[in-house]
Amino acid sequence: MDGLYTVSGFLVGLVVGVTGVGGGSLMTPLLVLFFGIAPATAVGTDLLYASLTKALGGWVHGRNGTVDWKVVGLLSLGSLPAALLTIIGLKLLALDEGALRGLVTGVLSVALLLTAAALLLKDRIRRIARRNDGAVYELHHRHLPAATVATGFVVGGLVTVSSIGAGVLGTVALLFLYPRMAAAKVVGTDIAHAVPLTAIAGLGHMALGTVDFVLLGSLLLGSLPGIYIGSHLSAKVPEKLLRPILATMLLLIGTRLVLN
Repeated sequence: MDGLYTVSGFLVGLVVGVTGVGGGSLMTPLLVLFFGIAPATAVGTDLLYASLTKALGGWVHGRNGTVDWKVVGLLSLGSLPAALLTIIGLKLLALDEGALRGLVTGVLSVALLLTAAALLLKDRIRRIARRNDGAVYELHHRHLPAATVATGFVVGGLVTVSSIGAGVLGTVALLFLYPRMAAAKVVGTDIAHAVPLTAIAGLGHMALGTVDFVLLGSLLLGSLPGIYIGSHLSAKVPEKLLRPILATMLLLIGTRLVLN
């Protein structure tokens, strides 16, 4: 079974390397539906997995100057407290296994459907946000910090319960809030923000006992080379071809979780 986990990590890492998205969106449902891992354990393990794999990407973007650290700070002001509050809430609720499974599966399915919609509408959102150089749709600078913190809070809670949302949903939110930001900086800022968020949420799940370290090691063993190879293939595989396929997969998986 460990070998299958490693192969799964490699395939998901390959997709992430080529498209830049799909880590939590694919890994958590794969662990739940295919391997039969308890949803809470799948989420907790995937969060630590995401923090470790995205740390390298955040470091590279930081060195390349494609991270807006002020925006990362504002997002973190909302997302990190939200992650901590969510973990505390889960601890205080002390849900039994069945109730916890229902909660995580419900949030997971909603997050998957939102992510699929965001993938399909990403280009249209970018065109709307950048129309007239962003002058019409850009928030007033006085409201922008509060809106960014609020966005971080929503993303933080969603990510902590489902392990999904820090990637595509975070990127789409940045496109709306900062239409003048360069595409590379949007990606770099989103990745840099995801590192501390997934780390805090993952550590919280570890305190709750919902992290499988053997599973984590097996996934990393496959995903790291997968991401490396996928990153080199990304220039040769058109994103416009892969994105609808990935979005369709997420829609199917999300619908399957809803019906379960």
